[in-house]
Amino acid sequence: MAVLAATTGGALSAPAAAEGETPPGQVTFPTQCLVPQEAGIPPADGPTTARITVDDPAPQVGDTVTVTYQVLATPALNPIAGELPADALTPTGRIVLAGAQSGEVTVVGTKRNDPVPAGAPLPAVTMTGTFTVTAPGEITLAPGGYTLHTSHLLDLGTTCTAAGPSATPVSERLTATELPTANLRSVFLGAAYGRPGATVKVTAAGFPPGATVTVAGRAGAAETADRATATADERGTALVELPVTDKATTAVIAYEGAAWSARGGSGPAAYTVIDTVPAIPTPIPTPIPTPIPTPTQTPTPIPTPAGTRKVTVTVEPGALGMTQTGEDITLGAVPYGDGGAAPGRIGTVTVTDARGGPAGWSLIGKVTDFTGPGGIRIPGASLSWTPSCVAAEGSKSPCTPGSAGVVGPDGAVLASTRDAPLVGGTFAVDAVVTLQVPPYTPPGAYTAVLTLTLS
Repeated sequence: MAVLAATTGGALSAPAAAEGETPPGQVTFPTQCLVPQEAGIPPADGPTTARITVDDPAPQVGDTVTVTYQVLATPALNPIAGELPADALTPTGRIVLAGAQSGEVTVVGTKRNDPVPAGAPLPAVTMTGTFTVTAPGEITLAPGGYTLHTSHLLDLGTTCTAAGPSATPVSERLTATELPTANLRSVFLGAAYGRPGATVKVTAAGFPPGATVTVAGRAGAAETADRATATADERGTALVELPVTDKATTAVIAYEGAAWSARGGSGPAAYTVIDTVPAIPTPIPTPIPTPIPTPTQTPTPIPTPAGTRKVTVTVEPGALGMTQTGEDITLGAVPYGDGGAAPGRIGTVTVTDARGGPAGWSLIGKVTDFTGPGGIRIPGASLSWTPSCVAAEGSKSPCTPGSAGVVGPDGAVLASTRDAPLVGGTFAVDAVVTLQVPPYTPPGAYTAVLTLTLS
């Protein structure tokens, strides 16, 4: 786990409608527009024609969506006795969310209008706003009330709301999906082999704090009778002593829930049950018959063959582990206002694989949001890396660096080796990292935590 610190100093448009067709998202609903009493004009009733569009119709949970609310026609009239000059009209409004996510989005427009003659309808306006997607599924967007504020001679706000109890028609829809998450659960063994009944120390990592973690033996795709449970601590780690009695056990897994799954469980860690070696019997020499001598021949004694013994040597497998140069990572400074890329590197991570088995390994990293002064955050997804990996001379496995791209809180592969009949070696892993700092991020130091998990 490392600490990272950085110091700071286009929208998609909706498809166009063919001539004579109603543009997508355009709706009409009855409204009543009220003006403050000092304007001296009665309420205006009539239809409002509006249109809502979004910059991303298929976001993921956590994404920020920009919405545009256009009032194309309104019954509201110029509230002052004379001509309303150019750029004296400020629109505000709200959009109603329903379906998978409920609530309202506030939208605001700029002062941008042509002159409006006395008593004439107010012109079309455009307002924008944003909201964060919090749930997967279909979300509908309907136009809510809007206010047209004039600032010439008098500050007057004409407020228009839907007439009648029925809701305004849905103008736009989007479908949100769950944010994909990497499975960072892993299992580490204190020993890679043992005799039947031996207890192996198991460390299960990457689980939710407080989760009940099951550690079990596995033979191929099936679980064996070897099983134990523990509760993950505040770091998501569970320590288990697993007695391995089933001679069929070839690996150990860890998972939460009723059964192992690719989403809720770790990959297998190889384990070998070494049965007691049987005693090797001493071969009994085969008697060789003595030839019958002739009168001219003297019998020659034949020596008894020496006994034989089998000689055995055991190469004991080791463990999979890693060490890292240093702890803290300091990224380059970024000037206030411009924003831009803050460069750096994570420092060499040395992976040693002395297990001697067929299983490869993966090194995965994930990063939290960067937190700065006053709790201001830079999203962890703003950090990307370009990994590198070099296998030391004599290593049995080639090392594959992960793909260049975003690290983020969901994790990305830093380096890995494939499964093979015989793997192992020493590997130097590193990565060049870049944090994209948004323009006008307040000055100060921003800190995040990078966690590396080896399995």
